[in-house]
Amino acid sequence: MAEKLLESPPVPGPFFRFTDEAAWVAAAKAAGFFVTVTDEKGVDSEVLQAYTRDHAIDVIGTIPEGGEWDEEGNQIVAATILPGWHVNYLGDLPDGWDTFEVKPGLPYRVFA
Repeated sequence: MAEKLLESPPVPGPFFRFTDEAAWVAAAKAAGFFVTVTDEKGVDSEVLQAYTRDHAIDVIGTIPEGGEWDEEGNQIVAATILPGWHVNYLGDLPDGWDTFEVKPGLPYRVFA
């Protein structure tokens, strides 16, 4: 069987920046990405259903930038934390998520 060649390489993204973790969780719950599971003791908890046949979610959280460390790994200069709570997502875009989309020049992390 011959391999199918891509007409163009895949473009990474989309990338999203929410105000903070609480804003991300609210948006993910509204989109139906959290499900209730029951553990072996009968305790219910909500968990993120990150990977299904319809979507993939990579929660990055905060992104550090810069910083310096010595040879032993001790921090010399603290990294700067970029604003927001960052998430990569593949799938049909949930309602309202377009307002959180960002287009970084050099993404911190991408889907392989």
